[in-house]
Amino acid sequence: MMGERMKRILNPWTGIKEYNCFGCSPDNPMGLHMQFFEDGDDVVCRWTPQAQFQGWVNVMHGGILAALIDETCGWVVTRKCQTAGFTTALNLRYKKKVSVTSEITIRARVKRQVRNLVFIDAELSDGEDVCTTGEAMYFLMDNDRSRAMGFRTCEVEE
Repeated sequence: MMGERMKRILNPWTGIKEYNCFGCSPDNPMGLHMQFFEDGDDVVCRWTPQAQFQGWVNVMHGGILAALIDETCGWVVTRKCQTAGFTTALNLRYKKKVSVTSEITIRARVKRQVRNLVFIDAELSDGEDVCTTGEAMYFLMDNDRSRAMGFRTCEVEE
């Protein structure tokens, strides 16, 4: 459930000319157009599927579910770790099919950090059940590399 303490995370990549992320860019015509919120330690995304993202008839494609989880984990890095990073491993467990008519909620949080690696747990639900779980491992860029990509800070809307 979405808590009352939820705050919209402001996209720090907006305004960077080359920014066209498949997951979160609002301007990518083929993208997922994901938006993110902070709920305590969690980063949360609520997303409504469309028919073009199906694998089997009326069932979400597993690769799109993976992209939704991976992108949400990336935003954990952006908001909670306050840096840029990239996926080095993604392990998923598909527990239940997801209908293209279900509103999806993805939640992710830092599990642990070891030097420049952060391990992130995630779950994707369809409003009734947790359908997919995952653990991502991200490499955290140092401040110089992160700044070179255009990252300064990631804040929430007040």
